[in-house]
Amino acid sequence: MYWPGMQIALAPMEGLVDGILRDVLTRMGGVDWCVTEFIRVSDRLLPQSSFRKLAPELQAGAVTRFGTPVRVQLLGSDPICLADNAAFAASLGAPAIDLNFGCPAKTVNKSRGGAILLREPELLHAILCEVRRAVPAHIPVTAKMRLGFDSPDGALDCARALVDGGAEQLVVHARTKVEGYKPPAHWEWVARVQEVVAVPVYANGDIWSLEDWRRCREVSGAENIMLGRGLVSRPDLARQIAAAKQGQNIAEMSWAEFQPMLVDFWQQARGKIAPRYAPGRLKQWLALLTRNYPEAVALFAALRRENDCARIDAMLGVETVGIPVAALG
Repeated sequence: MYWPGMQIALAPMEGLVDGILRDVLTRMGGVDWCVTEFIRVSDRLLPQSSFRKLAPELQAGAVTRFGTPVRVQLLGSDPICLADNAAFAASLGAPAIDLNFGCPAKTVNKSRGGAILLREPELLHAILCEVRRAVPAHIPVTAKMRLGFDSPDGALDCARALVDGGAEQLVVHARTKVEGYKPPAHWEWVARVQEVVAVPVYANGDIWSLEDWRRCREVSGAENIMLGRGLVSRPDLARQIAAAKQGQNIAEMSWAEFQPMLVDFWQQARGKIAPRYAPGRLKQWLALLTRNYPEAVALFAALRRENDCARIDAMLGVETVGIPVAALG
């Protein structure tokens, strides 16, 4: 598999970066590929609806409206069951299968999913071997990991296990499960991982700005990055980084330039999410936008206790939504 030069990926953030937000963020530019929220695999072959719920792009060529490829991410611990579901996802059009070994959520870890598996490099290897065997050769299998559960001591063994099993790329969130999202991210460990594997390694964690990217690149040596909360809170960050990599300097997006995208997000949420839940999705994104936009602080304060969709329409300057609200499936 040939991987081109520096790539910027949008992280799979459960409960936050859904098909709607992927659509909006990738239209900002700079994102080379993105990943679905994890699809939980336990003891059976999931129905087609389970995949299309979290990966609606499968019905449109597995790309966002902007044309950005969307990989399907699976989470679980049963090698055979993961392999069966990976093969099914591939048959539905997934351009790549990504495996989640980084989720720090307690509920996920208690059921042997996500970062807890970093305690078992032999199991990581077995999972990759089975999934790679089951998925057509032309479809890449990739993996996301943290530095470990409570210590980075086994990070290199885990990375080798994943790559030896067939992972063609690794994304390394440069913290342990126990560290969660507390700064700092240990970017120097990304460099150590890259030294022991012969596949591209992506640096992930605490890249909130152009300056963070420059420091991450210097410390980790990584040409490839995955952006999560940094991109959600600064929607043009990928575009800024992509331009800087080419030696260009482009102006940051103003709130006035960004506001139509926020309105579009709200209109899509109104059309695809039940009215009782749509306001929460808007507030969730606005809360992260307050990190970089003073205007978002004021809007979030005004909307914080508002749950009436029509009144939110008015506050955003939306005269008519024009999209029927679908019931949750």
